[in-house]
Amino acid sequence: MLTFYMAPGSSAMATHIALHEIGAPFERRPLSFDKREQHSPEFLAINPEGKVPTLLVDGRVLTEVAGTLWYLARRHPEAGLLPAGDIEAEARVLSWMSFIASTIQPARRQGVARWREVFGLAEQRLGGREWTVDRYSIADIHLFRLFWRFVDSEHPAPSEFPGLSSHYDRIMARPAVQRTIEIEKAIGYQLPQ
Repeated sequence: MLTFYMAPGSSAMATHIALHEIGAPFERRPLSFDKREQHSPEFLAINPEGKVPTLLVDGRVLTEVAGTLWYLARRHPEAGLLPAGDIEAEARVLSWMSFIASTIQPARRQGVARWREVFGLAEQRLGGREWTVDRYSIADIHLFRLFWRFVDSEHPAPSEFPGLSSHYDRIMARPAVQRTIEIEKAIGYQLPQ
């Protein structure tokens, strides 16, 4: 049984998309950042860091976007979210996931100029390819969630980041992404600035 703690529009969106991509049943438990529910004693008893995503796998706690995405992709290989069996492609996914978590994610808090700079680096890394590796993977989901937030708040012209903008459009067309956005929008976005 999967229980998914999330806040709409947060980093947990990537895990939410992956859950819809794999098609496994899960129980969604939305938290309101506005009401500071991630700091409630009940949630802190599950995840003392007070962060989302938090995924309970048969009652065991799994946290962090990269960890939850990796677990879901490995647990459900039929979804094709990881290029299993190709060690180099798997390493490229891991490289992208590390870059996203260590460079793109913290850039938002360093100001818009830095955010633009790191998306410029991501544009170069993408190098005009459709996907981060040879096909759609968890790295694309992770990258999309952060670029989605950037697009939503900064409204860059598609010509500023043409590869990332095309990547964004391809992912936005995916049914799992449309379903996730529909659900999270209905719950309501209450993100910290």
